Amino acid sequence: MEIRDILKLAEEHGLHLKDEMSFNEMGIDFKIVFATAIDNTSWVLRIPRRGDQEKQIEKEKNILTLAKRHLNIAVPDWKIASSTLVAYPLLEDKPALTFDAQTYDVTWNIDKDDPHFVKSLAKALVKLHQIPTHEAEAVNLKILTPDMLKQEVLDRIQTVKSEIGINPNLETRWMKWLDSEALWPDFTSFIHGDLYAGHILATSEGDVSGFIDWSEGQVSDSSIDFAGHIAAFGENSLRDLISEYQKSGGRTWEKMLEQAIERHASAPLNYGLFAVLTKSDAHIEAAKVQLGVATMT
Repeated sequence: MEIRDILKLAEEHGLHLKDEMSFNEMGIDFKIVFATAIDNTSWVLRIPRRGDQEKQIEKEKNILTLAKRHLNIAVPDWKIASSTLVAYPLLEDKPALTFDAQTYDVTWNIDKDDPHFVKSLAKALVKLHQIPTHEAEAVNLKILTPDMLKQEVLDRIQTVKSEIGINPNLETRWMKWLDSEALWPDFTSFIHGDLYAGHILATSEGDVSGFIDWSEGQVSDSSIDFAGHIAAFGENSLRDLISEYQKSGGRTWEKMLEQAIERHASAPLNYGLFAVLTKSDAHIEAAKVQLGVATMT
């Protein structure tokens, strides 16, 4: 889609843009455009790559409405949400971490070792996980009960193994995880579902100010929202985050740390499922590497 096509599409929705734009092509479902309106306000545009995204757009719109109602941090405010265009004003602060799709350079926009960030994130997570389940259910979001959590993982293992393959060492770890009863929570909570430093907005002082990219919002295992912390901050910081979360009123269990670690270790499985569902050759090949089957004979 050319710039002139984007200008026309936005104008059809009542948004008048300047012709200077930047793009993020990494998403398989949406083309992301950063643009400036003629009144000099900054906007984010999400343009569906396919014509079957209406249900996903409607679901995420409901998630954002729910999050906005309960959180005291910013979430995207969709001013336009149609089958052909989603658009919202760019939120003020930057993600804690940004990634350059061309150079693969990582830029930290906070002091990643500042304990204040962990404390601020813990408080935001407590608010998030306290969003009532019945409100999520009322807008038809995905609701998992504690006894459904293991089955979801097992279903993913079976699907990914049959469609792509799984290295036996990974499969053994995941099956051991499923058998470790003490690791699993006996409750579920509303979660973001895809939370890591790139989806957490923060001030330069380390105050968490917003969450973005809510497509995986659902009621599930709250440790999922802690798993992404490990990759950027490490296990010691994760331990601190869970401790601060508990001090701030968050609901925990004895093996929450270990469960979050196993959730993090299952990232290749989740990516494998994504690759299967999208039927993208590029993602399938990348998933084979993560799943340890790319070089298996």
